[in-house]
Amino acid sequence: MLENKVSFGSRDCKKDIEENPVFAPKFDQDGLIPAVAMDATTKEPLMLAYMNDESLKMTLKLGEAVYYSRSRQEIWHKGATSGHIQKVKEIRTDCDQDAIILYVEQIGSGACHTGRPSCFYRKVDLENATEPTALQFTEDRSFDPDAVYSS
Repeated sequence: MLENKVSFGSRDCKKDIEENPVFAPKFDQDGLIPAVAMDATTKEPLMLAYMNDESLKMTLKLGEAVYYSRSRQEIWHKGATSGHIQKVKEIRTDCDQDAIILYVEQIGSGACHTGRPSCFYRKVDLENATEPTALQFTEDRSFDPDAVYSS
């Protein structure tokens, strides 16, 4: 994607953030920004993760999704263990630049560590009121997570 040094714009002026063609991501108090990965062809959601300054810059340089794992507190190059990398085709940011969407080509059998193509493999059952509210599965597993992630 970008071979040279990556830098982000200033966040000094709201109008500039909203109207100027300069990428100025707003990281939260923990230094993170939410990033939704979506299939570049189908536009289906694949996963939600977070990025910090370093992982977002790495993503821009590599052309592959690199996230920040909140649970492990470390940089996480998607697919480094599983081989299921995400090749970035486009990055979009919202009006105030506090969220991003990555349109990706998902390489391998799936994006989810549970073995499914997407992390969004369930939907809320809006038709039937139950206690607690029910979920319906929308996807089957596309790979065996135990085989892929075994140590």
